[in-house]
Amino acid sequence: MKKSNVTVLGCGLVGSAIAKDLSEYTEVIAVDLNETALESLKSFNIKTLKGDVSNPELIKELALKTDIFIGAVPGFLGFNTVKSIIETGTDVVDISFFPEDAFLLDELAKKHNVTAIVDCGVAPGMGNVILGHYDQKMKIYDYYCEVGGLPKVREWPYEYKAVFSPRDVIEEYTRPARLKINNQMVVREALSDIVLDEYEGIGTLESWNSDGLRSLLKTMEHIPTLIEKTLRYPGTTQHLKVLRETGYFSEEPVKIGNNTIRPIDLTAALLFPKWTLKPGEKEFTVMKIQMKGIDGDKKKEVEYYLYDEFDEIKGISSMARTTGYTCTAAARLIMDKKYNQKGVIPPEYIGLTDDNFEFILKHLSDRNVIYKRSEKII
Repeated sequence: MKKSNVTVLGCGLVGSAIAKDLSEYTEVIAVDLNETALESLKSFNIKTLKGDVSNPELIKELALKTDIFIGAVPGFLGFNTVKSIIETGTDVVDISFFPEDAFLLDELAKKHNVTAIVDCGVAPGMGNVILGHYDQKMKIYDYYCEVGGLPKVREWPYEYKAVFSPRDVIEEYTRPARLKINNQMVVREALSDIVLDEYEGIGTLESWNSDGLRSLLKTMEHIPTLIEKTLRYPGTTQHLKVLRETGYFSEEPVKIGNNTIRPIDLTAALLFPKWTLKPGEKEFTVMKIQMKGIDGDKKKEVEYYLYDEFDEIKGISSMARTTGYTCTAAARLIMDKKYNQKGVIPPEYIGLTDDNFEFILKHLSDRNVIYKRSEKII
């Protein structure tokens, strides 16, 4: 089979993992302004280019050399980056999780005959794939997802490390959570409704409402209850609430002497070194998905559970693995001509067919990202 050239825009921890994984399958060009990030990819026979990934002219130029783009830029750049890619007529798989409604680009993608898969990470991402698949198998009335990525060693005060842009993480702590409960759309404050629970091999974690359902609120609106929560170590949210209520996450400019600064910019700059994983630092990703529904004449609960750790051999973080390899699975579906629906494609659409669902699970399990499935009659 002829190889397809892939261009990865953004080479942070997740973008780099994506580039490395796809380089074993096809030719890859990695683009970023960070020379250090690019240097680490050269030993993998990956072509590198220092460039501004938010520049539409650069994307147009790169489109002449590539069959598919991977968008792995920070969220605030994501929407316009995907828009620029679509305008070149090139397929794209995106994990920037931009705040704008991706369906605003649906008509444009169809006009340019583009497959634009968005939100293709772990959650949103694999959770959507699983729900999309089971929505065809039974009449689901309750979907509940808990997910988090955490360091194995807890370090005061945050007990957290990030593989994403600090700005994107902070947005989780400020953006109201949109949920659906008993057929009613509800909006809850971020960091609200804290629940403590035990997790095998981890201990106690706390969950709180976060705005991660995104496209599911539209595509799965027939499901009465849709809830997603983020997981952290107990007590973490109290620190975050203090910062938020004090104004450290505010985007409103503050004048200090002769200078004007947005508090969120200062906070992100201060937190970035504290939230950065140390070389070789062990961390894990945990996700639990519970779906309750009617299958034939029985009520059934299906659960998928993921526990994944830092890959010590390849030196790739768990969050980069679980996010990045879902993305590379979707990219391979496009490259292998197994998926060609045009328009903006949320991951739940990919899970509709058995073949694609099984392909993604196998792609992940081949990389030791294992989703354990269980079910019971309720």
